[in-house]
Amino acid sequence: MRGLIRVAGFFLIALISHAVAFDPLDPNGNITIKWDVMSWTPDGYVATVTMNNFQMYRHIMTPGWTLGWTWAKKEVIWSMVGAQTTEQGDCSKFKGNVPHCCKKNPTVVDMMPGVPYNQQFTNCCKGGVLASWGQDPQSSVSAFQVSVGQAGTSNKTVKLPKNFTLLGPGPGYTCGPAKIVPPTKFFTPDLRRKTQALMTWNVTCTYSQFLARKHPSCCVSMSSFYNETITACPSCACGCENRNKCIKSDSKLLSVVGVNTPRKDNAPLIQCTHHMCPIRVHWHVKLNYKDYWRVKLTVTNFNYRINYTQWTLVVQHPNLNNVTQVFSFDYKPLVPYESVNDTGMFYGMKFYNDLLMEAGPAGTVQSEVLLQKDKETFSFKQGWAFPRKVYFNGEECMLPPPDAYPYLPNFAHHSPVAFTTLLFSLLFLFIVLI
Repeated sequence: MRGLIRVAGFFLIALISHAVAFDPLDPNGNITIKWDVMSWTPDGYVATVTMNNFQMYRHIMTPGWTLGWTWAKKEVIWSMVGAQTTEQGDCSKFKGNVPHCCKKNPTVVDMMPGVPYNQQFTNCCKGGVLASWGQDPQSSVSAFQVSVGQAGTSNKTVKLPKNFTLLGPGPGYTCGPAKIVPPTKFFTPDLRRKTQALMTWNVTCTYSQFLARKHPSCCVSMSSFYNETITACPSCACGCENRNKCIKSDSKLLSVVGVNTPRKDNAPLIQCTHHMCPIRVHWHVKLNYKDYWRVKLTVTNFNYRINYTQWTLVVQHPNLNNVTQVFSFDYKPLVPYESVNDTGMFYGMKFYNDLLMEAGPAGTVQSEVLLQKDKETFSFKQGWAFPRKVYFNGEECMLPPPDAYPYLPNFAHHSPVAFTTLLFSLLFLFIVLI
């Protein structure tokens, strides 16, 4: 009975933690959407909308972000620069100038690269792709300008939009209500004058993997130099509901033109494996030196339709507080809590391996990590050399059960056999010499 209560309590805590979208490895991570009213118009205002991704290792990949909200009154969007709504809606009551969008709940997407200059805005037009703050702060911002009509024309009459939604590109984000904050201040190009927005409000969106999907999207396998056993990913780690839709690595269908083309619904085409995960991370304890030890990291893509740009790999391990060298990957320590330094982010080097190709011969990236030993804590026993948590692109991967980790051979247990073998060898040698 107590066991059942403990299990139920564990799942309840997990459910609550997911519901509030709290990530223990990135406790302050969020996407903040800021509206700055820059000027008033005869029937509304012109606002700059800026989206900042303050998540350390979770980015928004193609096909990009989608932002939605509900107007508080009967507002319309007269025009937009740097973004566009997916639908215009019913604007039949307008004569002459027709608004860009008349929907009560508009849906906005980013412009694609290469749009005409007069449709561009600062930090726009990246197809909705938003880098993570920890990997590339300059590319973690997206912005557009919107001219709103039939709205308030002063701080007292403006009604804030509500019911904000964010897809990045799929579900998982939950947005809070808009809150008025102190106006944003801006410097002129010569830095000698400071101006400010007429009105500013913020919307904060947080991510929950529990809301995004019911199964993990990656798994971890393990091996070591001191044990021949390779601990594979758990079976059906990412769910086996689509096992009948997977494709074998030697299938002739892979030679069909267009098989690697992504679909609009982002539906994957997964290689048939026992774990059915699109991503596998392999942690191999490779070498042991006097003062150092070496780990090899390999990330393999099993999805034939998606390649991963600006991918990130986050690992939690106690010895990451003393990383000596990382080969082939860039590395950044993550220290969400000042007293603990056990988490780090690996990511590809720009223009070298920051693109993980789709499943196939090129669908792998790998690196090695050299770590200095801490004599007080270092051990190969009881799975200490293996990671506590692994995230790929901000999604937590499923680890094997601890009792399946490659174990350190118990030499003391085998010593009687070795002693007996040595004794018989000496006896045989003695007889031969006689």
